[in-house]
Amino acid sequence: MASAMLAGLRKKHPALDCHIIEPFAPAREKLAVLGVTVHEAANRAAVDGAETVVLAVKPQVLKQVCAELRPCLKGELIVSIAAGTRISTLTRWLNGHARIVRTMPNTPALIGQGITGLYAPPDMVAEDIATATKLMQSTGEVVPVANEAMIDSVTAVSGSGPAYVFHWIESMVAGAEAVGFDPADARTLVLATLKGATALAEASDESPSVLRERVTSKGGTTAAALGVINERGVQQALIDAVRAARDRGVELGELLDQE
Repeated sequence: MASAMLAGLRKKHPALDCHIIEPFAPAREKLAVLGVTVHEAANRAAVDGAETVVLAVKPQVLKQVCAELRPCLKGELIVSIAAGTRISTLTRWLNGHARIVRTMPNTPALIGQGITGLYAPPDMVAEDIATATKLMQSTGEVVPVANEAMIDSVTAVSGSGPAYVFHWIESMVAGAEAVGFDPADARTLVLATLKGATALAEASDESPSVLRERVTSKGGTTAAALGVINERGVQQALIDAVRAARDRGVELGELLDQE
């Protein structure tokens, strides 16, 4: 995700001075080609003069990262993309640093088609919110949320959502192969169908349910397929899956808050 953000930033703001802290040599080599300055460890030079510091690491290692970064900070705006890690937890790990915005992007950011949920505390100045928003817009759309708990919901819907879509693609490709298509043609048919249906839904003012009904003739082939999908409870399974992802985000936040 850090690489995706960097690529987007470099494309939209080529003159922007970006510094990256990356302890692993192979990753440093890949990042260097993006035209950024790469540091092996946290140091003041890495953040000196920075407008924003982005925490783009897994939540499992974030406490250690904060410990290393803490002595280097001088009140910079912090933007976190770590799942489940609350602002209060980050503030504690950063020795009282409270100028923090939480965001949750997703993997289509890699091709500039991502979407990010963003939460800023009520007392944060408009300039900081605008800076964080502009930063995340380098990879796609940004949707602000009214309270921090909604970041866990964003994680469940759009953060984890690409995995649900990829699972659906896998299933449809397997179905296409089951009715006689070779893998290449199955993939082409499925991806084009999903792309076209999504584009149609975006272009239409009508709800997905109305669009679905228009494709479904009584007693026809689509009705037969949807009958099986409804019988197997696929819709409820997806609703439950989103709730499970949201609940795991809440649980992760509670666990991290105890560290």
